[in-house]
Amino acid sequence: MADATPFHAPEGATGVLVLANGDVIWGRGFGATGAAVGEVCFNTAMTGYQEVMTDPSYAGQIITFTFPHIGNVGTNADDVEADDPHALGMIVREDVTEPSNFRSVERLDDWMRAHNRIGLSGIDTRALTRRIREAGAPNGVIAHSPTGEFDVPALLEQARAWPGLEGMDLAKTVSCEMHYGWAGGLWKLGQGYGGEGGEDTRPHVVALDYGSKRNIFRNLVQAGARVSVLPATATFDEVMALKPDGVFLSNGPGDPAATGEYAVPVIRRLLDEKLPVFGICLGHQLLGLAVGARTTKMHQGHRGANHPVKRLADGVVEITSMNHGFAVVTETLPDTARETHVSLFDGSNAGFELTDRPAFSVQYHPEASPGPQDSFYLFERFVGMLR
Repeated sequence: MADATPFHAPEGATGVLVLANGDVIWGRGFGATGAAVGEVCFNTAMTGYQEVMTDPSYAGQIITFTFPHIGNVGTNADDVEADDPHALGMIVREDVTEPSNFRSVERLDDWMRAHNRIGLSGIDTRALTRRIREAGAPNGVIAHSPTGEFDVPALLEQARAWPGLEGMDLAKTVSCEMHYGWAGGLWKLGQGYGGEGGEDTRPHVVALDYGSKRNIFRNLVQAGARVSVLPATATFDEVMALKPDGVFLSNGPGDPAATGEYAVPVIRRLLDEKLPVFGICLGHQLLGLAVGARTTKMHQGHRGANHPVKRLADGVVEITSMNHGFAVVTETLPDTARETHVSLFDGSNAGFELTDRPAFSVQYHPEASPGPQDSFYLFERFVGMLR
């Protein structure tokens, strides 16, 4: 790390990360050229870098991967959670190598370039992760220039001028634009994604898309539901016009308090209808706000595919996939809400259910992609409520 003064990179450096506190971290750029500003976070998953990069919850963020060998299995058209990456860029330890996997169709660096996303390799990701753990997730600019020429003071100013995720509503920017019906089940080797299966008599789930991952809908289908998707800004009347048996509140990026300005009034009216409601991640936080709880920005957040969560009903520990920088403050939940899950990393709230209405939510990602499948039972529980 160095002071933000040089305009030319050290020999061999074609990429740089400039943090808002003035730290300058040199590396080797790959993927697209240019610069992008956002929050720098870290993810501890050992697999699934395509799913992570295309998760809409990562909008506005630059991901530091703690696993050193990112890119070793290449990329393909199946392992994505959206058409394009939503994370702004990635920071990795080792250079991207020739992929070694029979499913690969394209190198990671070529995929990043095709989707206009910047990568930075040759970084001591352990030191950067330690810095984030100790000081919190910083604002920063990731930049790539093959010539090694950078206007570092300008990049520093850009990092300092970025307002940060707190108070920022990003759900509108990543949500679908219109209603559509979901088709497709879980992926199987040699078969790809299966059809919906079942009949139109299946219970009907209306999903509010605050930045949803595709595997959520596939899991709802696998659990026996028919799924319709509406934009984040859908009104109560638009939801009810589809005659839902239950409503799903999706994951998504940004500050839940900002998204809640338009989402919470709709959720409250849905709760008044006594419709079954299931929320995850941002949807979990919005459900908390809807019943009067408060959310807070976390110091470093939880991002990875190996997070232990304790289920309070029976003490079972689930290994979960997580990606969130905000959390529901447990102490602010009303008497009509019962905490159901807690993070074993820091004791933060990881789930609650209402005692007076058929609604529950979890902070983690039971659909995985990437991650373990310990929590699929939650989809079965929700669809079971609809029957």
